[in-house]
Amino acid sequence: MSVLEAWYMDESTEDPRQCHKLNPNQPVSLQELRDIGVCYWKLKADIYENDPELQKIREENGYSYMDIIDIHPDKLPNYEEKLKTFYEEHLHLDDEIRYILDGRAYFDVRDKNDRWIRILMTKGDMITLPAGIYHRFTMDETNYTKAMRLFVGEPVWKAYNRPADHFDIRQQYVDSLKCS
Repeated sequence: MSVLEAWYMDESTEDPRQCHKLNPNQPVSLQELRDIGVCYWKLKADIYENDPELQKIREENGYSYMDIIDIHPDKLPNYEEKLKTFYEEHLHLDDEIRYILDGRAYFDVRDKNDRWIRILMTKGDMITLPAGIYHRFTMDETNYTKAMRLFVGEPVWKAYNRPADHFDIRQQYVDSLKCS
């Protein structure tokens, strides 16, 4: 099984579906992602419906709600408009949990110094972005992913575009970075 790939992004404003690696590339390790609160698992997406490892993660973390979304021009109404919305830098008041069941996509997160880190998500990758972290989402050039969205309790879809530093959860997140 492959391991998650992440790197610092270049400053290009070209098509966000391109990889945007620096030259030379500056990879980001799983430990560096953990240091900013991003958790990662590699699971067996082909058996997600009966995967005991996924069930264990859901039970341990209280992920009681789940749905699946197909992100593709033929499957998601207003695809291009939705992608623009997903790519706006934002935060949530709750953790964001995503599990890629098929296809590929990118999550971009800010590090402690406000630099963008791009995380390539492929089949079997599951991440948790902590509440209060600035991030965004986009597809890669394949324009397809099938993702499971997980929540603790009822789903909360509200995104707060940057600047959103006035939220208590943002300050709690920033304070947590000082401790690590």
